[in-house]
Parts: sequence; structure tokens; C-alpha cells
Amino acid sequence: MKLLEKGPGFQSGLADLPKHLNGSTISAGLISTVFGCTGPCLVTAAAAAAAGFTLEETVTWIFGIYVFGGLLGVILATYYKMPISGAYSIPGATLMGTALAGYSFNEAAFAFIIAGVIVLAIGLTGAIGKIMKFLPLEIVMAMVAGAMMKFGAGIVTTTTGNPLVCGAAVLAFFLVPRIIKKCPAVVAALIVGFVVAFVSGQFTADLSGMSYIAPQIVIPKFNAQLILSCSIPLAALVMGAENAQAMGVLKTEGYDVPANAMTVWSGVGGIISGLFGAHNANIAGPMTAICASSETGPKEGRYAASVVNGLTFALFGVVGVYAITFVGGFPAGLANCLAGLAMMNVLIGSLKSAFASGKFKYGAFAAFCVGLSGVTILNVGCAFWALVIGVAVSMICETKDFKVAD
Repeated sequence: MKLLEKGPGFQSGLADLPKHLNGSTISAGLISTVFGCTGPCLVTAAAAAAAGFTLEETVTWIFGIYVFGGLLGVILATYYKMPISGAYSIPGATLMGTALAGYSFNEAAFAFIIAGVIVLAIGLTGAIGKIMKFLPLEIVMAMVAGAMMKFGAGIVTTTTGNPLVCGAAVLAFFLVPRIIKKCPAVVAALIVGFVVAFVSGQFTADLSGMSYIAPQIVIPKFNAQLILSCSIPLAALVMGAENAQAMGVLKTEGYDVPANAMTVWSGVGGIISGLFGAHNANIAGPMTAICASSETGPKEGRYAASVVNGLTFALFGVVGVYAITFVGGFPAGLANCLAGLAMMNVLIGSLKSAFASGKFKYGAFAAFCVGLSGVTILNVGCAFWALVIGVAVSMICETKDFKVAD
């Protein structure tokens, strides 16, 4: 068995790209970009703030995930001529805000690099299938749902704290898409929230005197505790959630999925982005789903949408400082409110993936509760313990589900 699946190649992908760039593929790529650069960016900014990172460090993080995630998608989409979009793990960003609190940016870079090394090593050995049998998706997603639930609760607390601005954003999230069908809910909330904040004098960012902040390569600092509380849960998310979702979408659309290559290159992307203090640049499930949709056009040309998505992602990463400064001018609570709204579908999807199948239900519930608790044991964060305790409970109570998974 060859380690990396062979594709049509870059020459073929580049040669055919112009004829596949049309209204459908370009719009699908841009819609993916709007989705990935609004709510998820707010989530990442909120995670960086929760971890106590500076503006310069946050800009470097944004640069790493968007530039290298975007380039990863361009490379794989062009080589395999498939709508494989690259970005980063949105749930992973929320987990990092909790897991990295109290640690330095250099230690965070170390944890991100190790997560990439784990993904790369598993991809090179081809062992991902065996590992995921002992780490069921239900338990992984229950851990994610528990750890992220504070963002959902944040919608309530921020709205009660600033009902004018946050309340307007929440109403826009639910009402505007019913009036303007193609308007993404998060975009509507962002625009309305900004307008109300600006009109009411609560928007404080001074964009006129802002200077460009260049991203910096980060020297990693060893921290064994972060391998457990950050690197392992992040690697599990990349392989068990993001890549698995993208692979499932591509299989549904009839593509011969290069699973090994997607895993290996997600590991490489994680290592490179980690050098900029950014968590894994990997295959993006939601963006791949948008670009692979039948609405994008004929199957053989949909990869052009992922190329557009990747290039615009990379461009956004380069100018990310302006987005972060803009968000920094929001009134108290608005960014967290928008982050919670942006995470709503991710939370719902995580809960569905955790409990809808009926398998590993006790382990998933245990993982959810541990993740929700935010507990730290032996200086190791809740994400790791949620996985350990969830798997342990299922091994004790639900051995039949492991046999069914085999």
C-alpha cells in the first residue's frame, strides 16, 4: 500500500482550473470564506483573550491558522482535483482558550507543534482507523460539547449584561436570515451588533492610526502538562472530527478520498502553523462541505471552489491584524456573544454526534460532564480527562459498542 494516494497532479489541476472558475465555484469559495472568517475568527480571538495572549500574539495565531490552513487547501485541492478545503479546528480554538490559560504563548506553540507531530505520526503509520476504534467519535464530540458549552451560556450572560447591543445581535441572528434568505446568520449578527454599538457610542476601536503588525515565528517552550491537556485532545479533534467530517462529505459526493494524504498533510500543517503559535492547520469539515455541495456545479470542477476558498483564507490571514483590532473595539460582551452565536451549530452538531447514535452513551455523558466541569487534575486540563474518563466508562459499561464498532 502506498503511503500517500496518487492524484491527477498539480499540472493537471492548474491546467484545468481556469475553465472551472465560474460563478458557482467562485461564490461557493467566497461563501466558505465568509463563514470561516466571521464567527470562527471571533471564536479564536475570544480564545486568545481567555488565554491572556497579547494583540501581537493573537495576530500571529490568526496568521498561522488562516495562511497555512488556506495554503493546505489550495495544495490538496489542486493536486487531487477534489474540493478539499483547509482551515483549522473551530472547536479546537475554543478548547485552547481554556487549556492554555496561565501558560505562555511559547508553551502554546510547543503544544500545537506536538499535536501536529501526533497527527503526522498516525498518518504515516496508517493507524488512524485502529486508534479511532478505541477513541469513539461520540466521546470526542461529547468532550467538545462539554468544554464549549460556556460559549453557549455566554450568549445569555452577555445579553443580560448589555441588552441593547448583544440583544440586537441575537435578534438579527435569528430574524435576518428569514427575511434575506442567503444572508448567513452570523454575518447578520456581526453587522447589526456593530451598527448598534457604533450608533450608541460603544464602539471604541481607532482604525485610522492602526499600524500593521507582522506575524512572528515563535520559539516553542517545552511543557509536558500541555501534551496531555492540549496536544492529545487537539490531535483527536483534528482526526476524529474535522478530517472525518470532510472525508464523510467527500465520500457522500462520490469522491475517492485520499484519507492518508489528508491526515499526513494535516500533521504537517499543524507543525508549520505551530511555529507561529497557531493550532493545527488541517482539513476543514464545514468548508469542504460547502465547496463539495452539488450546488457548486459539476463534480469534476468543484475543486476550484476550494482553491478560491484557500487563497482568500490566506489573504485574510495576512491582514488579520485589522480584523482583530476591529473586534477589539466592540463593547463588553459583544465579541463573546457573537462567538457563542457562531458556535451554536457546532455545539448542536457536537451534541448530535455525541448522543444521536445511542452508542457509547454513558461514556459520552461522562466526557460531556467532565468537559463541562472545567476541572483540572494534576495540572492537566479537562479535555484530556474527559477523553480518558469517557473511554474508561464505556469500556466498563458499554463493551458491546466497541465490538459493534469493530
